[in-house]
Amino acid sequence: MKTVVISLGGSVLIPSLEKNKIKEYVPVLGEIAAHHRLFVVVGGGGEARRYIAVARKLGIDEGTSDEIGILITRLNANLLIAALGEMAYPKVAESHAEAKKFAESRKIVVMGGITPGQTTDAVAAVLAERVGASVFINVTSVDGIYSVDPKKNKKAQHYPTLTYEQLLQIAGGTALTAGSNTVLDIVAARVVERSHIPLVVLDGNNPENLSRAILTGKFTGTMVSGSKKKILPL
Repeated sequence: MKTVVISLGGSVLIPSLEKNKIKEYVPVLGEIAAHHRLFVVVGGGGEARRYIAVARKLGIDEGTSDEIGILITRLNANLLIAALGEMAYPKVAESHAEAKKFAESRKIVVMGGITPGQTTDAVAAVLAERVGASVFINVTSVDGIYSVDPKKNKKAQHYPTLTYEQLLQIAGGTALTAGSNTVLDIVAARVVERSHIPLVVLDGNNPENLSRAILTGKFTGTMVSGSKKKILPL
């Protein structure tokens, strides 16, 4: 079995509690886990940003606001674990060491945030490095990496492939404030570059896009690697 680490954006999985896609993702993650060792790092989504916005209005500092956001990511992770049932390890991993330990159960391991100032993408990137992942998949609300935010600029250029160096250049302007919502932050990009972890960024609005990418290699998104060798399917 190969190892897959997925950063599942909160804006995709739980844009709001009322409009979550947890039910749709359960069979998709189960199908992947039937073939590969699977780790999932869940983001905070709209709920985390709402809490952080309130914290800022109250004059709370960014570090504490980040800690509040981390609590929301772990709530989201708990919801996903409960929905996955017996397929998932029954506790949210609160460190990379715990995630590695929980994986001995051969169940899906789910995490949220860990450290203030670090996005869940960065958490997932370090996890991918530590577990020797065959691929790190960043599931977002857009179909890959663009030159600028495609939701704000219709002339944004889509990149089907990138080198690690190009990824660092694009991610270089990423903000690290609490609740930051970008395709990939600079910390995650640097971890991917230093470890040469194959990275796939894809649109998760249709959950089946994720399973197709891993199991068939067919997807619309961006592949970042230092080799022309085919990464997907696994």
